[in-house]
Amino acid sequence: MIKILLVDDHPVVRRGLKQILATEFAPALFGEAEDAPEMMEQAAKDRWDVVVLDLAMPGRNGLEALKQIKDEHPSLPVLILSHYPEDQYAVRTIRAGAAGYLNKESAPEELVSAIRKIMRGGVYISSAVADELVIHARSHDDEPLHKHLSDREYQVLCLIASGREVKEIGTELALSAKTVSTYRTRLLEKMAMKSSAELTHYAIERGLV
Repeated sequence: MIKILLVDDHPVVRRGLKQILATEFAPALFGEAEDAPEMMEQAAKDRWDVVVLDLAMPGRNGLEALKQIKDEHPSLPVLILSHYPEDQYAVRTIRAGAAGYLNKESAPEELVSAIRKIMRGGVYISSAVADELVIHARSHDDEPLHKHLSDREYQVLCLIASGREVKEIGTELALSAKTVSTYRTRLLEKMAMKSSAELTHYAIERGLV
């Protein structure tokens, strides 16, 4: 019996995933978690075959949750299922140890195929993700500025560009306002910009938000 842990803060999404996967992997046992702490609790008390993890969650975001679960359970395969386009997070999640990256707009059949491949010990990447990996493997000289940012810097950039205030960003990322301001200063230095408005313009122009 396959055991699948679904991690998403929306109950409707979890229910939909369960309906799709229960049909294809019967009999199957499902666990559910709405945030990173619940996911880690579930991972500690039971053995799962695969985790399906959303990137956008309250509190600790999915990228940090991925790193934590891979640190504590390195052999547990994690499939990232996110509404973020592949060019934003796919490479970062694969590098962090994800066994696959799938956009939520993908067909249910692709989700099933991804889990089947992961269960066989493989890594599932769509053609879009494959393109991103190829681009990333090439020389970094021609890469856009945001490709050189750390994961945390990239997160702060996207939140600033989304119109979030420093305090709001701190709450979402579990950081102090002072730390967020430090990341903002670092962003401006790395990207040779002078204001949040310039960062926002850059992010919007490149479809990061």
